[in-house]
Amino acid sequence: MNLDLQNKVIIVTGGAKGIGQGIAKVLADEGAIVAIVGRNEADNIVTMQDIESRNGNAFQVVAELSVPADCEHAVRSIVEKFNRIDGLVNNAGINDGVGLENGSYEKFMDSLHKNLVHYYLMAHYSLPYLKLSKGNIVNIGSKTAETGQGNTSAYAAANGGRNALTREWAVELLKYGIRVNAVVVAECFTPLYQSWIKSFPEPEKKLHEITAKIPLGNRMTTAEEIANMVAFLLSERSSHTTGQLIHVDGGYVHLDRAITNG
Repeated sequence: MNLDLQNKVIIVTGGAKGIGQGIAKVLADEGAIVAIVGRNEADNIVTMQDIESRNGNAFQVVAELSVPADCEHAVRSIVEKFNRIDGLVNNAGINDGVGLENGSYEKFMDSLHKNLVHYYLMAHYSLPYLKLSKGNIVNIGSKTAETGQGNTSAYAAANGGRNALTREWAVELLKYGIRVNAVVVAECFTPLYQSWIKSFPEPEKKLHEITAKIPLGNRMTTAEEIANMVAFLLSERSSHTTGQLIHVDGGYVHLDRAITNG
């Protein structure tokens, strides 16, 4: 299916690694111009060069998104280069394990800046250009907002905020024809996820325990599967879809965990 994303300028935060990298590659394969925003220039460049080697078009901006001024700088740099923004994918974040019992005010607030505040700021600074293009916003979220996980109060709260902002912005931006949706992720095998799995005494056993509880195929969701949904939501193929929290998770959150395919 041609999603008609050719030459659309789409920002992907955290687009150099993991889910963000998967999104950046799929959008580039669809003909979009991908603006990768990330804190590590070397990682940004590697992904940008990978996209260009596939005849795609990419641009990179170095930004520490937990710093508000960097969010404004990132948007300004992209507009100076392309003079437009057609889409925003808020993706960057980290499950940093700031819990209730062992957390603190400082760590909690720091985590919200890492995981939620920049979602607002990137949308705020991009909005004048999205209004001109009638572009779209996709927020990437996590199941933790709905299921809880334990010892991750700040990250869970941030994801609850992402869900709420998705629906709030969908209402506020109706008058501009801007659609806002979220893709909610459960278990996706990214480099960060791999590091977490390796922290267990028996990583392979732990991984099997997790995948056994994923109803559809007893396997992890791939970054490409998430990216395909993001591309669809950014395109006019989803022209009457807004304010939705779409779970790309193999049924993990909403289907009975007792279901197995074995």
